[in-house]
Amino acid sequence: MIACAAVWPAAAKTRISDRRRLSFVNLHTDESLDVIYWADGSYEPGALRQIDHFLRDFRSGDVHRIDPQLLDLLVQLRARLHTTAPIHVISGYRSPATNAMLASYSDGVASGSLHMDGMAIDIRLPTRALRQVQRVALDLEAGGVGYYPRSDFVHVDTGRVRHWS
Repeated sequence: MIACAAVWPAAAKTRISDRRRLSFVNLHTDESLDVIYWADGSYEPGALRQIDHFLRDFRSGDVHRIDPQLLDLLVQLRARLHTTAPIHVISGYRSPATNAMLASYSDGVASGSLHMDGMAIDIRLPTRALRQVQRVALDLEAGGVGYYPRSDFVHVDTGRVRHWS
């Protein structure tokens, strides 16, 4: 087991329990995952591997380690939004090749995206308004928050605190 705990300025506002569970639906692969990735004070390596595979680059199949702090951020986000609904995933990990391809088509894709480091995810929570998800993510002060209403998703990452629309 891997022992670690993330601490953010707003983290004290919402207590993370002794068991941390996440539920996902991948909108590109139609896969779903419901997993307890933290229990008894430690990250669960098997559960982390399941999440790494689930959040793989759906275009290439490449798998990369997902930052556990990103998972903790998602738990905090759901708790603050008072929902246990599955997180709908638009994009998790992106290989450098996929990211370069996407960046060549869109100004909205950063050439040095944290998706390539397993530190970013693009999501929506169908039980909550997109603006509400964005506002709560901003309030957590846990990293970057991008708001993409035309594409119907919010980007969250564990990089430096910043935001954009």
